[in-house]
Parts: sequence; C-alpha cells; structure tokens
Amino acid sequence: MRKLTCLFAALLAFAAVSAPALGSEKLYIYTENYPPYNMSSTGRAFEHKGDGIDGLCTEMVKAVLKASGLEHVIKLRNWDYGYNRALNKKNHGIFCTTYTESRAPQFKWVGPLADNLWTIFAPAGTDLQIDKLEDTRGLLYAGYRGDVMTEYLLERGYKVSEMESDDLNPKRLELGQVDLWIAEKLAGPYFASQQNVEGLEPVYSFNKAELYLAMNPQTSDEIIRKLNKGLETIRNNGIYEAIETKYGL
Repeated sequence: MRKLTCLFAALLAFAAVSAPALGSEKLYIYTENYPPYNMSSTGRAFEHKGDGIDGLCTEMVKAVLKASGLEHVIKLRNWDYGYNRALNKKNHGIFCTTYTESRAPQFKWVGPLADNLWTIFAPAGTDLQIDKLEDTRGLLYAGYRGDVMTEYLLERGYKVSEMESDDLNPKRLELGQVDLWIAEKLAGPYFASQQNVEGLEPVYSFNKAELYLAMNPQTSDEIIRKLNKGLETIRNNGIYEAIETKYGL
C-alpha cells in the first residue's frame, strides 16, 4: 500500500509539472488591420478569435496552422501591441511581417507567405514626377509607427509624420496635411476606400519584399519546423495557389 501511495503521489506530481509545460506549447498569433492581407471581417478595430479575421495572409496562416496540427489562437490588435508580444513572449508570433536583415535575428521565421511592393501615393490630380526615392527628399510622408516602410524612410533621413495605425493616412493626404503616403500597392487602395478617399495616385513603387509569420526566438525549433512543414503542405496540395488566386495574385 505504501508503494502504491508513493506511486500515486509521484504521478500527481508529474501531472502537475507536465500540464503547464504542454499548455505552454499553445501558440498565440497576432495580426493587424491591414487589408487585403489581414483585416477584421466585421469591421471592428480588434478581434479576439480567428473566426473574425480575414485576408490573404490570414488565410495563409490559418491553412498553415491547420496543416501543422498545433494548438493556437489568432487575435487582431494594433501593430505595436502584437509586435511587442511577439518580440518578448515565447510561442507568440505576428503576421504578415516583412523580413529584413535587421529583423532577422529578432525572430524565427515561417514563410514566405506573400510578397508586397512598397508604393508612394500622392493626392488625386498630382503632377508630381518621381524617378527615384531621392526625388521626395524634403517632402512630408504619412506613415505609421513600427511599420517597416516608415522605419526605412526614417533611417534614411526622410520626414515622416507617424500615426498609431495606417487607417487615417489616406484622409490626411487628401486634406493636404502631408505631401505623400507610403503604403503597400495592394493595401493602399483598400485603406483609401475605407476613408471614402478616391483618386490617390501611385507615383512610385520600389523594394518588393517578402512577408512572413515571425515567431518569438524562444519558440522551439520543432514548432518552427512543423509550421514550415505546414506551409510546404499547402503549397503542394494547391491551397496556397487557390488563396493567391482568390485575391487576384
């Protein structure tokens, strides 16, 4: 009886230790409102469940997670919140994130999931001619805090008026509060339409970039392997191509 009691106690102790360890492998994945790549399907600023989140990258990530078999939750928040969670908490990630050399050591990467093309937008009816980025030096850009395009401009000495998100930047450009707006070629028109802004003109595009799911570096290599294997699976079974086709790529 004494041996059975000791064995039972040992099993309880093992369960107490093992349960949190297993639970800690749950993934917490964040994104932002950035149509058509990621967006609330209900028009809200935040979403607590993946069912309320849509978009090209979102569909890619959902398909990858399903193929990987990993337990997860997906939430929509503002960029800074999700990005800082991914930077600082194990098993937390954010999508779709532009891969850059400076960011490379800060995360473990799953992808690429999609491409984007950085584009400079000017007001409707502009006669501005841009042959190279340097032609815009001295002009004031609209951007948003923590965004890779904004960081790129700031690092090179360009003037950027930063907001917490990109939502209001098309309207700011239309009202003449800024001279230019830097956004992604597909996403820019979506944001403009949400603000009932028409006719913004893409005057210069550059720096085609790859978009990834970026995971906290403390996330296990086995989880990253499963996620990238999930991506390989959806590429091979046609789901990846079907999602691209749905969004006109």
